[in-house]
Amino acid sequence: MERITVNASTDYEVMIGRGLLERAGDLISMAIAGKNKAEKPGEVVSAGNPNTGKTAVIVSDDNVFPLYGEKLKKSLQDAGFNTLEFVFPHGEKSKSLKTYGELLEFMCEKRVRRSDMIVALGGGVVGDLSGFAAATYQRGIDFIQVPTSLLAAVDSSVGGKTAVDLTNGKNQVGAFYQPRLVVCDTDTLSTLPKEEYACGCGEIIKYAILESDEFFEELLKTPVSDQYEKVISTCVTIKKHYVENDEFDTGLRMKLNLGHTFGHAVETCSGYTILHGQAVGMGIAAVTKAASEMGLCSKGTLTRILELLDKYELLREITYGIDEMYENIRVDKKNSGSITNLIVPVAIGNCKIMKIPTEKLKGWLEEGGVGPENA
Repeated sequence: MERITVNASTDYEVMIGRGLLERAGDLISMAIAGKNKAEKPGEVVSAGNPNTGKTAVIVSDDNVFPLYGEKLKKSLQDAGFNTLEFVFPHGEKSKSLKTYGELLEFMCEKRVRRSDMIVALGGGVVGDLSGFAAATYQRGIDFIQVPTSLLAAVDSSVGGKTAVDLTNGKNQVGAFYQPRLVVCDTDTLSTLPKEEYACGCGEIIKYAILESDEFFEELLKTPVSDQYEKVISTCVTIKKHYVENDEFDTGLRMKLNLGHTFGHAVETCSGYTILHGQAVGMGIAAVTKAASEMGLCSKGTLTRILELLDKYELLREITYGIDEMYENIRVDKKNSGSITNLIVPVAIGNCKIMKIPTEKLKGWLEEGGVGPENA
């Protein structure tokens, strides 16, 4: 098992390995006990199970809970927690104010207290929604991430970004709220559908382009599915650096948005029928093509990136119209009025933040081959 400590406004561990779901209750208990000890150094711990009377609200979707919900529930109960379950329909459309409100009402109805916690069991949608609910319910309760998708394991479960979508934009309502613990059981990845595997690979490729030519070459040589623990640990270690140095995403951490400016617009244009990691891959391809056309990166860099995207069967071409893409980019969080922070690959392991006048993004989209006429 790999253990990576993230030092942020809340310090926490990311645990990565096989068979961790059965141990999740004890791992969570130790993490919560460590927090209580730090907050109340003079308190004498009473005899008996310290978790007696505490409730863990398992939040999951209707794809994941039937696979792993009962196993997690038993582990939590064996550790002394009471459990509740809130299960919602899978998919990005559930990452909404409606589902968020239903979760808050459920917890209030069940008398969940500030000393209780939410345990997010699932992928990025589950984690984002659960984290925002934890950040805001009674002004903040403990939050545990148990990612079961590759994308959540390598990216969204770490770093404290929580959010829900609005009709006109992705992740428009949210908060920075770090988890108390991340428990990543790589055995859960064995049930991933092919498209969800590719979705996670889109984010993994992003990390390789950002930081490491060596990691990039390893992904070409060895399939991600043959080295889950190593790949997840590598991505989490890279993300840890960004989070610790820029927790609230005002500078360095913006680089983690490589592929996301165009990618989020693709998701919105598609009505969220294109998965996030697939859209990020399309965004990476488009911004790199544009950078190559503008002489900001070499044709060789573009060729290598497209080769790796192809290896993992990620979509390349954005066939939505430039005007439609542009309108969706304008409401993206990375757009600060007249300027958009665009992450541009210069070489593998070297990306830079470019402040682009928002009206010039249509040119970037055109140079990136966006539009049905370019498909």
